[in-house]
Amino acid sequence: MRLPPAMIGHTEAVLREVLRFTGPADGTLSRYFRENPRLGGRERGVIAEAIYGLLRNKSVYTSFSESGTGSAMRRITLLGLADAVGIDALGGLSEEEDIWLRRVMEIDRSHLPHSLKSNLPEWLWQKLSTKFGDEEAMKLATALNTPASLDLRVNALKSSREDVIASLAQAPILAEATPYSALGLRILKKPSIQNLPLFKDGTIEVQDEGSQVLAQLVGAKRGEMVADFCAGAGGKTLALGAAMRNTGRLYAFDISEKRLAKLKPRLARSGLSNVHPVVIAHERDAKIKRLAGKLDRVLVDAPCSGLGTLRRNPDVKWRQTQVGVAELNVKQASILDSAARLVKGGGRLVYATCSILDEENEGIVEQFLATHPDFTLLPVSQVLEEQKIQLEMGDYLKLYPHVHNTDGFFAAVFQRNKVAPKLEAVVDTEAEVDAEAE
Repeated sequence: MRLPPAMIGHTEAVLREVLRFTGPADGTLSRYFRENPRLGGRERGVIAEAIYGLLRNKSVYTSFSESGTGSAMRRITLLGLADAVGIDALGGLSEEEDIWLRRVMEIDRSHLPHSLKSNLPEWLWQKLSTKFGDEEAMKLATALNTPASLDLRVNALKSSREDVIASLAQAPILAEATPYSALGLRILKKPSIQNLPLFKDGTIEVQDEGSQVLAQLVGAKRGEMVADFCAGAGGKTLALGAAMRNTGRLYAFDISEKRLAKLKPRLARSGLSNVHPVVIAHERDAKIKRLAGKLDRVLVDAPCSGLGTLRRNPDVKWRQTQVGVAELNVKQASILDSAARLVKGGGRLVYATCSILDEENEGIVEQFLATHPDFTLLPVSQVLEEQKIQLEMGDYLKLYPHVHNTDGFFAAVFQRNKVAPKLEAVVDTEAEVDAEAE
């Protein structure tokens, strides 16, 4: 079935907006679709697929678009649409465009230089090449440029993984158990699950397996006091609450009221009542100081470059810069320092990112240990064994899509010494913090 000629114009218009990189690509697409309600579901799907394909392959497409006639933006748009639906499905091509497009699409991309074939910004390719070597870096880049599968987490408060697999099969949706997370499911195709009863009643949540493993590293237990320090929309918060069997007290801190608002309907579905969302002004908010030295476990899923999530968010690699990463490093160190104050003697602190850059990972950890002698690094290998997770790791958790079929994740686990340094006077109770959260 051929697409109407107008589809090229719509895709080009969206692409112009996306390539300004003023915000996430999914937000730009959503806004464009709202402004053009006559676009049908199939048309929206094709445009989105073409745009994400263009973002994944931007370096190669930009190089290819230097040939041909007409505007470079139209040429790069045609390449994206041709990859998404095939040349024969495109309506409105001139004879010259058709000939050019067929010739370009036949180019063997395996012979392109690594720096171009990686489809990464030059600065990022150089970092990965230096760290891993060209061959391994190219495997990583290829995986990052490949769309991710759909991962789900089973809410253990409501069902078992085996029962959910059986229920999904009746949909029919084929799901398989993930290898590392005991509650993870992987769906190789990407069906819409929002209308499934299992989703509506909170039995399943969308969550990458790597993110599930991070939550398990916290080791949250029944009756404990725990904090998800940068909770966002609360994917890990929900996993922690279920691990605590809906007991104890779980704080979900975030500076964004909008992000935390997205957690509330998910909480309602989940059946959790032990979660306390708290909007904070910054990492040193008074609401945090009142809990100093009281928490058993704290997870810091720090704001980061997001370069480990390129399978899902390919625009991130073009929006992020080295200067931006350096600014994040300052914020990451400050947030980790503040979160550490919450941990009581003998308690656990987990620092995590969805980044693959050393300066956001090991660099922050080494800086933290140098300035916090009251914390000790726990080898992740030991924690994984404790959680019965079959992963071979050393001191740190390092997950990569080309090795583990997850997003790129990093985590370090710390334990505070039993005899913690003298803390600031704390006169406020947990109930007062909870009251401010309401």
